Amino acid sequence: MSDLLTLSAEARDRAGKGASRAHRREGRVPAVIYGMKEDAVSIHIEEKRLVKELQSGHFMNTIVMLEIDGKTIRTLPKDVQFHPVNDRPLHVDFLRISEHAKITVAVPVTFVDEEDSPGIKRGGVLNVVRHELELVCDAAEIPEQIEISLKGYEVGDSIHISSVTLPKGVESAITDRDFTIATVVAPSALRSSEDAAEGEAAEGEAEA
Repeated sequence: MSDLLTLSAEARDRAGKGASRAHRREGRVPAVIYGMKEDAVSIHIEEKRLVKELQSGHFMNTIVMLEIDGKTIRTLPKDVQFHPVNDRPLHVDFLRISEHAKITVAVPVTFVDEEDSPGIKRGGVLNVVRHELELVCDAAEIPEQIEISLKGYEVGDSIHISSVTLPKGVESAITDRDFTIATVVAPSALRSSEDAAEGEAAEGEAEA
């Protein structure tokens, strides 16, 4: 399960674009905390620390404990805005949550047992359709990742959400369809040779 992350924050006395630019010049990133029917709180956090956590790849599905003036607020990152040119973080939205709230998070997918996939052994390629899964779970039990075994998959097989075993208490946020997560496809060379063979077979049947 994902660990808790603690970040120090400071309240923003001023709002507006001018104040936000001033904070960014000082190496801070403006942010807001909202939710649970409480007033929104404007804060700013250290840019270097935020960038480090963003680079971990797990920031958006990690519970963030924000420490402000001796008070700790349990939150979940909901959105990060980036500069369109230099990709510096410009603003972060944090959602207040209770300890065991039911939340929807995007959890990374990782694939294992490639050596046990006959299709990949034949030269097939794993085509990943979804690198993350939208899951509903307890805020205290967020999975770090979902492992999916490729054991037994042949070229042409697809992996659907219905074939994935999710941790106890975790459900897919998408329930109206059995969506595809990945497929094992033939490499272009193999596909071309198979297409050629099918074409020759069709010509032979036509001549017969």
